[in-house]
Amino acid sequence: MTSFLVLLRHGQSEWNLQNKFTGFKDIDLTDQGREEAIEAGKRLKEAGIHFDQVFTSTLKRASNTALLALEHAGQQELIGTMIGHDDLRERDYGDLTGLNKDETREKYGEEQVHIWRRSYDVRPPGGECLQDVVENRVRPYYEAEIKPLVKQGKNILIAAHGNSLRAMLIILGAETPESINEAEFPTGVPLVFEMENGQISKRYFLQ
Repeated sequence: MTSFLVLLRHGQSEWNLQNKFTGFKDIDLTDQGREEAIEAGKRLKEAGIHFDQVFTSTLKRASNTALLALEHAGQQELIGTMIGHDDLRERDYGDLTGLNKDETREKYGEEQVHIWRRSYDVRPPGGECLQDVVENRVRPYYEAEIKPLVKQGKNILIAAHGNSLRAMLIILGAETPESINEAEFPTGVPLVFEMENGQISKRYFLQ
């Protein structure tokens, strides 16, 4: 029996639009971001994927994306049972939070900013590297709360952020620390994993 695990990055946020490092800062969606979340819901409805449980980051750009997607997927009944948790929040960018990415490159240099953004195990000043997100937050939460439902064949939606979802790809074995830099998550586009007995059989974006 095929089940579905769907990863949904929030729609465009105000700071995505302004090209700022956002991290833990609780920034809301733009009008475009809301439209992206609505479109995600419509695509999920067209695909006929009905969820048993929804997990979301506690940051409003992710939880509001989940709300809009569920409404437009015709699954409003799940809104009241959504589970939000801090462990699914975006990576903490520390001292870079709120800085414009282009200005940060001018200040610290292109190479240093690239290392902070894309290396697996180098932290930005005062922040988290992706390895921290994987091992300290997302993996323990997934193993304890989400994986048991996946193994039961439940259909699960996780609405979160670029880096917490990249962490999920590593945890699922879909990417490695070496390949994760190539994995991109467009805002508001559902990534579907078809699961057979808890194992991935297919992976695709609903575009």
